[in-house]
Amino acid sequence: MPNDTTQDAHLTLHDSRTGREFELPIVNDTVKAMDLRQIHAHLGDFGMMSYDPAFKNTVSCTSRITFIDGGRGILEYRGYPIDQLAERSNFSDVCYLLFQGELPTPRQSAAFKTQMTEASVLPEGIENVLAGVPRDAHPMAVLGTLMMALGCHEPGAKDVRDGECRRIHSLNLLAKTPLLAAMVWRHRINKPLIAPDPSLSFAGNFLKMVFAEDESYEVDPILERAMDVLFTLHGDHEQNCSTSTMRVVGSSEATPYNSAAAAIAALSGPLHGGANEAVLRMLAEIGSVEAIPAFMEKVRNREAKLMGFGHRVYKSYDPRAKIISEIAKEVFEVRGRNALLDIAVELERIALEEDFFKSRNLYPNVDFYSGLIYQSMGFDPAYFTVLFAVGRMAGWIAQWDELMADSEQKIARPRQVYVGERGKTVPG
Repeated sequence: MPNDTTQDAHLTLHDSRTGREFELPIVNDTVKAMDLRQIHAHLGDFGMMSYDPAFKNTVSCTSRITFIDGGRGILEYRGYPIDQLAERSNFSDVCYLLFQGELPTPRQSAAFKTQMTEASVLPEGIENVLAGVPRDAHPMAVLGTLMMALGCHEPGAKDVRDGECRRIHSLNLLAKTPLLAAMVWRHRINKPLIAPDPSLSFAGNFLKMVFAEDESYEVDPILERAMDVLFTLHGDHEQNCSTSTMRVVGSSEATPYNSAAAAIAALSGPLHGGANEAVLRMLAEIGSVEAIPAFMEKVRNREAKLMGFGHRVYKSYDPRAKIISEIAKEVFEVRGRNALLDIAVELERIALEEDFFKSRNLYPNVDFYSGLIYQSMGFDPAYFTVLFAVGRMAGWIAQWDELMADSEQKIARPRQVYVGERGKTVPG
């Protein structure tokens, strides 16, 4: 989106309390919240503030990473449409794109993969951290624990204002996050981690570390491609809850490992990364195509939630959902048709045809089909959000690096409106 540099673009506000008028400059369809401070009714106060619960209409930064047009269903990384990246690129190159700003040349791609391989070695002792973790602990809690432990081995990461320091530790996070994620899975099933295989792609290597019984394991190319596309689709998504958390914590100059652990915690919630797990639970509870009408009636009466539909940003079909629905068909041909697929397809048909759902922008989002794919590939539903985190780490790193290089960004500190009592006296 080009910058609006029109000199006379402004918003005129009339304050009925004082009769005064104020002109606020408009840039990129925004006004700076600090410009509201010139509007005040009493001398000595801080001036007017904007009230925006959940930051539904607040711009916290400028960014060159991800563009979303929710009304038209557009998602782009660094200007490249998500469908083209999913079809013509691979996740390793998408990581390079998100962090470096442009797709790599073949030579740059090979060099980047070599750097990732060299960084794919965990510090001694990380495996010992798992010893005190219950095997039935939620995988996202375990991943966050391992991320914090990894940061303990990286004391040099604290120099976050240094560009070379950020580059080193960004690469470290990209390379080691899939290892940590694989450790989470292997700990859950009580098996040792399989060593990374540098001859494989990012997605193929991950699948081998998770599922291999020994070195003879061969990655199915259909599943490898599906995993690669899913990682790509989850690479970044502008200022969502976990990305904003990465930026907020990073603004205090915390290390990227601590910031990433906080982002993992944010992603773990069922309203964010845990939504695809909730979709599977919903489909299982419906149980059959025949039970769908009764369930949809509950949705219309607000007695049940239609999980995997609707999105805070997209007011049309989530472009990632279109890609995933096609990938699902390929995976099901290899792994067999998921018994819940018929229910999902019928739910989608109803939602896309009925005015009740269309008028509320309840279109399928990225979570609706991804859980079905993950389950068919052999992943436990509780592990789905870990897969999300592996892909999203690329975006978190890019956003964090952009934050640290932005001189306008200071430590995050939202304001509040106090509505409690004042002037009370402590009894003598």
